[in-house]
Amino acid sequence: MDDGLNSEQIDQFRQMLLERQAELKAREADGAGWRGPVELDQQSVGRLSRMDAMQQQEMAQAEARRRQSDLARIEMALVRMAEEEYGWCAECGEPIARRRLEIDPAAALCVGCAR
Repeated sequence: MDDGLNSEQIDQFRQMLLERQAELKAREADGAGWRGPVELDQQSVGRLSRMDAMQQQEMAQAEARRRQSDLARIEMALVRMAEEEYGWCAECGEPIARRRLEIDPAAALCVGCAR
């Protein structure tokens, strides 16, 4: 691997990805209750309280979508590792800067191609 990552560095990034994956899956399990339908019960929830509950529900759904996207990016990075393509830009084939991977270990593009 010219200018690429060595196996020790890749192992460090793999560990970072696996830890982040476990964290996201735990949050997914914790947040499942907030995404359900908001009941219309005028006796126990007033109109403003229901609107607040609906807003919280929408925020929870948006967060769940972000988690799913992050989990998919992590899975793709792990696949690239297995295929020995990790650390190389999927667009131009040049090495991805180590600093970029430290910030986002699931990055698939170099800075130039990500622009």
